[in-house]
This record gives sequence, structure tokens and C-alpha cells, in this order.
Amino acid sequence: MTRPLLVLGPSLGTSAAALWGACADLLAPDFDLVTWDLPGHGSHRGPVSRPLSVADLGQHVLGRVDGRFCYAGVSVGGATGLQLGLDAPDRVRGLVVLCSGARIGSPELWQERIGLVGRAGTPAMVESSAQRWFGTGFVEREPERASRLLHSLSDADDEGYLAVCGALATFDVRDRLGEIVVPVLAVAGEEDAVCPPTLLRELADGVHDGRYVELAGVAHLAPAEAPDTVAGLLREHFLERDT
Repeated sequence: MTRPLLVLGPSLGTSAAALWGACADLLAPDFDLVTWDLPGHGSHRGPVSRPLSVADLGQHVLGRVDGRFCYAGVSVGGATGLQLGLDAPDRVRGLVVLCSGARIGSPELWQERIGLVGRAGTPAMVESSAQRWFGTGFVEREPERASRLLHSLSDADDEGYLAVCGALATFDVRDRLGEIVVPVLAVAGEEDAVCPPTLLRELADGVHDGRYVELAGVAHLAPAEAPDTVAGLLREHFLERDT
């Protein structure tokens, strides 16, 4: 029997391998997996085009795969999933949007971030990201996984990081959520200060067919922080219901 295709999307400052690695190992027996990286992140190197939009990221995903697929993404990767649900509903079987929102932050926040990284580069984000990304006790429990994620941030190309910040500064689909008809599972981290649970609740309530789950003790990088739980949620959403 053919396994469904599942595309896994990253968060700003991470590589898909670092973010999804442990979870992807658990999903591999049930899905054909494709991961993608943001411009200047992970394996996606080369010249970076600016300005960049979340719609452009969605087109990048569509160019990576053929036919219909399931999609799960974190933060900007989740925003890309929402954009795919708007732009290509015939291609998407279902969405899992993790630690994300129909709008993330504010234009002012992203302009501040652009200024900081423009001056000091992505390594300037490591300390603050370590505080935002991980739930209580995660770094002590999984030091290697946390270190790998933070290294993916410091290794990210400045121009790629800045381009994605610019895309997030202009992303806002709050008034279009009702147009998304593919089934959506919105997964929040209880301790996520970047995309707090209220954003995911609003998302689940706003789409045509949405469900909300909140993960205790998790902050912003749910697949890395709780890989077993996230893998189970993805299996349930994509395999145990008609999508």
C-alpha cells in the first residue's frame, strides 16, 4: 500500500533536520517524508531573494513535491501551511500547524529583529532564542538536541534570516481563515511565548474544520521538545480520520 506523502516545515532559525529529526524517525514507517529548509537555513543555501513573502515559501513547497500531500509546519513553517491551504487546497490533504498563528508578532517586532540581525548577525539571537524556544527543563533533559537547534540558528545565513523576518512582517491571514477548508489541527505549546495558545485557539476556531491541542511543558519547538506526542498527533490527524 502506498504511504501518504508528508511534508515537514521548519521554524525561523532552525533546520528541518534539527527540528524534526527525532519526530521524523518515528513517522518514517507510516509516511513518505519530505522536509524543506528556509532560505539560508540548513541545506537551502545560495543567493537569497528579497523581498520574500510567505506565499513565496508556499510556492517553494509546491515545487518540491508532486500531487497531493499532508503538511505539518512549525511557526513560519506553520504559517506556510496556512498559505498552502489558501492557495492550493486541491494539493493539501490536511494541515497540522504547530506553535504558529495566522499572524505572528507585529511588523514593529520584525523590524526590530531585522535591525538587530542586520547589525550583529544571527549569533546575536542565540541567547534570547534559547529562552524562548524551549519549555522548562528541556535543555537539561536533551542538551544535544537543544545544542543542535541553537547551532542551526548561529549557522543560518544572515540574509536568509532577514528575508524570512520580512516575510513574517507582512503575513496576516486572520481575516481569511474561514476560506481554509482542509482539516486543520492546531497544536500549541503551553509555555510558548512566541505564539501563545490563544493564537492556536483562534486558528482552530477560525478555519472551516479545525481542532485544538495544547501540549503541557512545551514552548515553541514542539516536534523537538515532544517528538513522541507530536508524531502520535500527526498519525491521528492524517491516518485515522478521512482527510
